[in-house]
Amino acid sequence: MSDTQRQFSLVAGEPSGDLLAGLLLDGLQARWPEMKAVGIGGPQMLARGFESWWPQEKLAVRGYIEVLRHYAEIAGIRRQLKARLLREWPALFIGVDAPDFNLDLESDLRGRGIKTVHFVCPSIWAWRADRIDKIRAAADHVLCIFPFEPALLAEQGVAASYVGHPLANVIPMAPDRDAARARLGLDGDAPIIALLPGSRRSEVRYLAARFFQAAALMAGQQPGIRFVAPVIPSLRAEVEQLLKASGMDGRVLLLDGQSHAALAACDATLIASGTATLEAALFKRPMVIAYNMNRVSWHLMHRQQLQPWVGLPNILCRDFVVPELLQEAASPEALADATLAWLAQPEKVQALQQRFTALHAELLRDTPTLCADAIQKVLEG
Repeated sequence: MSDTQRQFSLVAGEPSGDLLAGLLLDGLQARWPEMKAVGIGGPQMLARGFESWWPQEKLAVRGYIEVLRHYAEIAGIRRQLKARLLREWPALFIGVDAPDFNLDLESDLRGRGIKTVHFVCPSIWAWRADRIDKIRAAADHVLCIFPFEPALLAEQGVAASYVGHPLANVIPMAPDRDAARARLGLDGDAPIIALLPGSRRSEVRYLAARFFQAAALMAGQQPGIRFVAPVIPSLRAEVEQLLKASGMDGRVLLLDGQSHAALAACDATLIASGTATLEAALFKRPMVIAYNMNRVSWHLMHRQQLQPWVGLPNILCRDFVVPELLQEAASPEALADATLAWLAQPEKVQALQQRFTALHAELLRDTPTLCADAIQKVLEG
């Protein structure tokens, strides 16, 4: 590969994609030490020398109505990015998750002759099965993070590889709860609940108040409980306002990021549906999965749902192993009761931990190397 061919372009549109892309970059840099990576990414990618042309936060929008509000800006970024990539002509474009942004871009680039890879198979097995035609047109190859996905894609004529789930490599099989508590200054035996209302502003607006109100109810029933809440620094001021309004100001330890430390330290977590629920499962923590969003967005998404589960742990286990409280069901009272129930059922927690340990083993692979192997085959045609 010549010097001019060593430029890869990546787009990761949200924090979970940034984590995945950071590990992908580890594999690429080990295979091609002189490579350059450019596009749109977050702190994990920047720490590995990635050059981000726009802030990742510009793309971190979720839900039909929310995307419509930001559509003009997002579409403008995609047009400018496409034009620049066609000028610079990278060896490969890798869209990391963010299918609404990346698949159209990949299709355009591939149509002009740039090779494309999509990292994380869009969840056609859960909802929006109509996306398969778009995936087929967009990607020369798909890197799959769940073991059942390549066979599904092969049936539709899409080349794919199972590379394991990168989080399974990052999170230890046996997390050290005591060490995590010590790092966070949470020494002692008091029960700890981690509150994770999401990493997007729209999620925080719809969920954080409910989570803090649920925490107040839990504290009223069990005064010894302690609470921690990881917060994206750019959202901290908004979270602090919601915390004050709930009457829990000073009773919830707000962390700058450190979601993994919070999950390692806690006894249970109240958590927004999304990638963080899989992280909680890999930390072997019982959880209550919640979600609430704009009513119109929810109605449109719910109509396209293909499975009875929304949370990743339930989808992967093919069972409701943890509660899901969505939309109107996610009341502070219901959230508090479901979370406290875990603290009262140690036998059920132990059984859940065994199931999550088996899931962890299934997802554990040498993801950076497997990604580099698949990408090298794409580059070699």
